[in-house]
Amino acid sequence: MTGRHVLHLRGTIVLGDEHEVGEAWVVGGRLTFSRPSAPVHATFEGWVLPGLVDVHCHIGLAADGAVDRSTAHAQAVADRDSGVLLVRDAGSPADTAWVHEADELPRLLRAGHHLARPKRYLQHYGRELADVAELPGAVAEEAARGDGWVKLVADWIDRDLGADGDLRPLWPADVLTRAVAAAHAAGARVTAHTFATESLDDLLDAGVDCLEHACGATPDQVDRIAAAGIPVTATLLQVAQFEAIAAQGERRYPRFAARMRTLHEHRYDLARDLHDAGVPVLVGTDAGGTIAHGRIADEAAELVRAGIPASEVVAAASWRTRAWLGVPSLTEGASADLVVYDADPRLEIGALASPRAVVLRGTRVR
Repeated sequence: MTGRHVLHLRGTIVLGDEHEVGEAWVVGGRLTFSRPSAPVHATFEGWVLPGLVDVHCHIGLAADGAVDRSTAHAQAVADRDSGVLLVRDAGSPADTAWVHEADELPRLLRAGHHLARPKRYLQHYGRELADVAELPGAVAEEAARGDGWVKLVADWIDRDLGADGDLRPLWPADVLTRAVAAAHAAGARVTAHTFATESLDDLLDAGVDCLEHACGATPDQVDRIAAAGIPVTATLLQVAQFEAIAAQGERRYPRFAARMRTLHEHRYDLARDLHDAGVPVLVGTDAGGTIAHGRIADEAAELVRAGIPASEVVAAASWRTRAWLGVPSLTEGASADLVVYDADPRLEIGALASPRAVVLRGTRVR
């Protein structure tokens, strides 16, 4: 079914918070609320949401690093078929700019390479800077390479400490401040991978725009994050793996293992505390690496399990995050990127796992 066909949407069409209509049409690949004169090719009835957003996803990345184009294409298709029609790629070693020209794939906002230090991140994942002073310049380069985002690795295990090895910040505070300023001067925003409590205050002082994981946040830091209005991508599917990571490292790095177990144990409490404090909790699967693509429904279900209302999770997985990223939702004349469900996911989060139809750029792709 191509974008040239007229589609009729009927039921509950969710335009945003407390804003719904009963009918809409897709004409020439775009949404309209005015009944067209052309004949309707197909009608979809149910609950219609703006295309979902996976805000922490790695197209072009697998467990051993960069993947080839056909594998990256399959990753993007898996995301698309789950209802994800907008991806913020939170760092990839592969050049995936070609996705912009592939109309059958989700819209993609790239963050360039992860920026890390030698032996202080996963091998073959990031761009490693031998000298911390290189960070501001590298940030400017990745800002030019990406689509308005830069990804920093703020902390990782320091194995050089031997048995005392534990999560440690990668960058001095003054370097972080200059790096974030360099991104902002280039018109880009900065998001940061952070597990460690010790990294968060420097990131907040530097003016970072988003936090990934942030699972070491203390109550005082949660309040700081809320006051600054900085979103956090909770990545509960990723944090669920921390117990296994702790078991793998326990013999050589007991302090690190203990820390990872603590973060795992408190993952739901922290996600709920962030939400209750007013922090926008974003929905991101951390797909790529060790997590399969297409698991947005599972991540959403984890956030509900943590105690965040389903209606809030669905909003974060759709129209609210689209607005934050500067991508339209279901408005007159916008590209028809939408998902149809048989039940209202705002009432039953499990409905996200079974989309009836996925329409991208006005074409039904599932």
